[in-house]
Amino acid sequence: MQRKQRLFRLSASQLITIGFGGLILLGAILLMTPFASASGEGTNFLDALFTATSAICVTGLTTLSTNTHWSLFGQGVILTLIEIGGLGFMTIPVFFFVIMKKKVNLSTRMVLREALNSQQMSGEIHLLLYMLKITFGIQAIGMALLACRFVPLYGWGTGLWYSLFHAVSSFCNAGFDLFGDSLVGFQKDPWVLSVISLLIISGGLGFFVWHDVLGLRKTISGKLKVKMLRRLSLHSQIALLVTAGLLLFGTIGFFITEFNNPSSPSGTIIQRVFNTIFMSVTPRTAGFFSVDYASMTHAGLVLTMILMFIGGTSGSTAGGFKTTTFGILLIKMRSTFKGRNRAEFNGRTINDAVIFRALTLFFTFLAVIIISTMILSVTETIPNVNQLGLEYIVFEVISALGTVGLTMGLTPELTAIGKIIILTLMFLGRVGVMTVFFSLVSANKQESNFKYPEEPVIIG
Repeated sequence: MQRKQRLFRLSASQLITIGFGGLILLGAILLMTPFASASGEGTNFLDALFTATSAICVTGLTTLSTNTHWSLFGQGVILTLIEIGGLGFMTIPVFFFVIMKKKVNLSTRMVLREALNSQQMSGEIHLLLYMLKITFGIQAIGMALLACRFVPLYGWGTGLWYSLFHAVSSFCNAGFDLFGDSLVGFQKDPWVLSVISLLIISGGLGFFVWHDVLGLRKTISGKLKVKMLRRLSLHSQIALLVTAGLLLFGTIGFFITEFNNPSSPSGTIIQRVFNTIFMSVTPRTAGFFSVDYASMTHAGLVLTMILMFIGGTSGSTAGGFKTTTFGILLIKMRSTFKGRNRAEFNGRTINDAVIFRALTLFFTFLAVIIISTMILSVTETIPNVNQLGLEYIVFEVISALGTVGLTMGLTPELTAIGKIIILTLMFLGRVGVMTVFFSLVSANKQESNFKYPEEPVIIG
């Protein structure tokens, strides 16, 4: 009875952290079995744990080749973990509650609200069911579009499996592939690059944005279309504007930095344009690549790391610092430069508590990146090729924390300590840096009854 009471005293952050950890351990155990490997031999625990973490955290970094090391059963386990990780582990119990027509209690709703990162005080079950419809609907469309290319190339059986696997992996921003070299073999195929890009963007926008956008009246007249942006929630407005801005910024940036790079994909101007757009889309926590990042210019690498750091939208399958968090800081910075105390955007004021949380998250991200880079610079060896330097490690750290999955080649060569550091970063990035840290500290939110006197501090 006492143990049961202790379980109920766990905070939502602690339950989410433990839930993700339990699923990772279960996935690692399944991947360790001889059935999961193509050779019929068991996989060592650390590599199985690393792969399970990467899958459930929808990252895509791997120490073993997904297409050659794992059997069909192993690939199925990875695909299942990706889907669960993209939707969130709380979708499983609630989904069965709904199927069995059982009432979802208040404590489960509170954990689900925390897992979905929702600020609403009700409607969690409705949002979850909407998430499932959106997810399976978009993935089915993506699978059908990819099948148009993969079935003629690989036959019905393999083609449909490849279509399903990559549709799920793309929408969940996971980056796992069954080709061995990601999409390098399709860098001259605008169809595949376009479908994968649209799936990545769809998953990275977030379920709240989809719910908001699709909930608009379909009978908007031409005169009211200009005002449609005001009908969206502030969250959706910021998410859509920042996403569009980053896609445009990334496309123009990569066109400038990589146009004269001899290692850039060759082909017609149309093929090069599609590859440039794809390079702007995939760092947004997707992990697919059509170019060798070890051969990119330094300016291109910096741009990639910026996009990986920002990531996708809150409440989506993507990771990273998040577009809305980044947008809030930009809005606050603009307000400060204009001499205003309040952060205002499009007729709305952003709460100071939200801004403080965004600043805390920003500096926490930076601290984790710096500490992880320092540790890996001691434990790992930078190869003496292509004039590689510290960016070889920083790139991997940001990729892991942002649950991106892009690599310059470090992950397959990681030491045991390096694997532990990277899988920890993936876990932090998917579960949430703040969620994990909150789960490790006491949930005492009481403030003291007195306030210390204020004193100015010189800054700037």
